[in-house]
Amino acid sequence: MENARDSLDQEACYRAVLTRDLRFDGRFFTCVKTTGIYCRPVCPARTPKRENMSFFASAAAAEEAGFRACLRCRPETAPDMGAWRGTSNTVSRALGLIEAGALDEGDVDALAARLGVGERHLRRLFRQHLGAAPVSVAQTRRVLLAKALIHQTDLGMAEVALASGFGSVRRFNETFQGLYGRPPSALRRRAERAGDGGVRLSLPYRAPYEVEAMLTALRARGEIVEDGVWRRALTPDVDGASGQVSARFEAGHRLAVTVAASDLKALPGVLARVRRVFDLSADPEAIQRDLSADALLAPLLRARPGLRLPGDWIDAGADMASDRLEDEGLATPGFLGRAEHWRPWRAYGALHLREAGIDGAALMEMDDEKDAA
Repeated sequence: MENARDSLDQEACYRAVLTRDLRFDGRFFTCVKTTGIYCRPVCPARTPKRENMSFFASAAAAEEAGFRACLRCRPETAPDMGAWRGTSNTVSRALGLIEAGALDEGDVDALAARLGVGERHLRRLFRQHLGAAPVSVAQTRRVLLAKALIHQTDLGMAEVALASGFGSVRRFNETFQGLYGRPPSALRRRAERAGDGGVRLSLPYRAPYEVEAMLTALRARGEIVEDGVWRRALTPDVDGASGQVSARFEAGHRLAVTVAASDLKALPGVLARVRRVFDLSADPEAIQRDLSADALLAPLLRARPGLRLPGDWIDAGADMASDRLEDEGLATPGFLGRAEHWRPWRAYGALHLREAGIDGAALMEMDDEKDAA
C-alpha cells in the first residue's frame, strides 16, 4: 500500500522549498538529514543540499522518523493541513477526535470503536494518508500545542503540560528532553509573567478568507458576535470545563483565540471546536480546483474564493462537514445528481449557490434552458 510519503513528488517539494512558496506551507514538511530537524517549506534558514533533504506529508510522520521541529520556523505555526481531509472520511473524523484529546487518555482501540472501524484498518488508513500511526499524530499534536503555549502564552510549565494533553509533568519534560535535548522551559525566550484573562493563542489559516461573511453567518444563526469578536460560554457537560472562549481575526491570516476555562485539560477540545466553527482547516486552493470543473460553480468560486463553512460547536456527524448537503432548497433530483461530481466538497458547492441566490428551482430552470438550447 502506498503511504503518504510515497505519494509526495519529492522533486516538486524541493522546488517549493527553493522558492519558499507560501502555497505549500503546511502541505508537507522538509527533513534535514544532517541536522535531524524538520521545517516548514517557508523556513528562512539556508536551503540544504538536495541529497540531505527528504519530505514528509505530516509533522507526525517527520517526528516518527526521528526528526525534531525547527525552533526557527516553528512548524506549529503552519496552517493546518486540510488538503488530505477530502481523501478519507474516517481519517478526517479520527483526526478531529485526536485534536480534541481522544488519545490523551484513551487508546487506539477505543478511537477505532468510536469510528466504527477495526483498529488495524485505522492504522493502515493513517499510514496511507498521513504517513504516521495515530499515536504518533497524537504525540505530535501535544508537542506542537505545547510549543505554541510556551511561545505565545505566560503559562507555567506545569500548566503547559496539563493544557497540551500530557498526562504528567514528568512525561512532558522527558518528551521535550528527548526531542530537543533540553527542558521545555529552555524554549521560552522571555520570563514567565502572571496570566490575565485566560490563555491566548493565534491559530493560522489559509488565505483567502471572507471574514465578514463568516461573522455574518455566525451572527445569523444566533451566535454572539460584537465588534468583530465572537464569544461562546463553555459548559462542563460539553467542554469539560466552565468558562468562556472568544475569537477575533487579526493580521497575518490568523485567528486570535482566548480561552478562560476552569480546567486547562479542556483546552485541546476547545481549540479543536474553534477550528471547526471557523473552518480554519479548509484548503481554498483544492476546493476551487475541484469545484471549478462545474461550469456553473467556476465563476462563483473565482468571484468569492474565500467563502468558508461555519461549523457546529457540537458535531456528531458520521460524514465530513465539507461533503454534507443540508440545504433543503437544493434537494432536487437534478441537483443531487450534479453534486455527486463535487465530492468531497459538496457543502462548499451548495454554499456558493446559496450565496449567489440560486436554489433548486432556479438550477432546474437553468438546466432546462441549457437542454433546450
